[in-house]
Amino acid sequence: MSGPMLDVKDLVVTYGDMLIIKNLSMYVNKDEIVGIIGPNGHGKTTLLKAISGLLKPKSGKIFFENVDITKMPPHKIVELGIVQVPQGAKLWPELTVEENLLLGAYVSNAWKKRKENLEIVYKLFPALKERRNKPCSTLSGGERQMVAIGRGLMSSAKLLTLDEPSLGLAPLIRRALLEKIPEIRDTGITLVLVEQNVVFASEFSDRLYLVEEGKITLQGSKDEVLSNNYVRKAYLGVA
Repeated sequence: MSGPMLDVKDLVVTYGDMLIIKNLSMYVNKDEIVGIIGPNGHGKTTLLKAISGLLKPKSGKIFFENVDITKMPPHKIVELGIVQVPQGAKLWPELTVEENLLLGAYVSNAWKKRKENLEIVYKLFPALKERRNKPCSTLSGGERQMVAIGRGLMSSAKLLTLDEPSLGLAPLIRRALLEKIPEIRDTGITLVLVEQNVVFASEFSDRLYLVEEGKITLQGSKDEVLSNNYVRKAYLGVA
């Protein structure tokens, strides 16, 4: 494979007549953790939905491993290896932890590897193995988020996109969860992390994109972005 694993070129996405993503270009290399930061309501989730095929761009192109996926249906994009973990977990509360996890293995190549992938998930999140027969309605917020991420891993993802995985979690739980992200990368998965919390996103990312009003206003290594005076003042509260 030559070039980036994921390559987004001049993407334009609208909701009705409202322009949300404005000629946005970005890329993700294999084995990277790329953080996408920025204020609420400025297009970060819309970008992930376009990459996953849940929203069709008005114009622009999205390539994954040199394949044009711009107009592909979501299930075909999952089969290629792009899996989105949506904001807010979105589990089936009456099903057990393991039943929710197995729902992630619905594509044929993932179903064949479900036992192997289940072991990977349980090794990453030992608490889920202990609770595998419990209904998800009995889990804490942090445990529900673990199940959501684990369900994504069950799909045999090559590229996993995480939309605000730490949203609503207590600080200690949030840190414990986000510290798993490098471990997920170590299993051979490339990650895109959407996070409002700039400190957390920068700590666990190799590169960062700042998205404001549907455009990338800043990009670079985490050191370059964090040392930027605008970021320091607007997002880190440093004068």
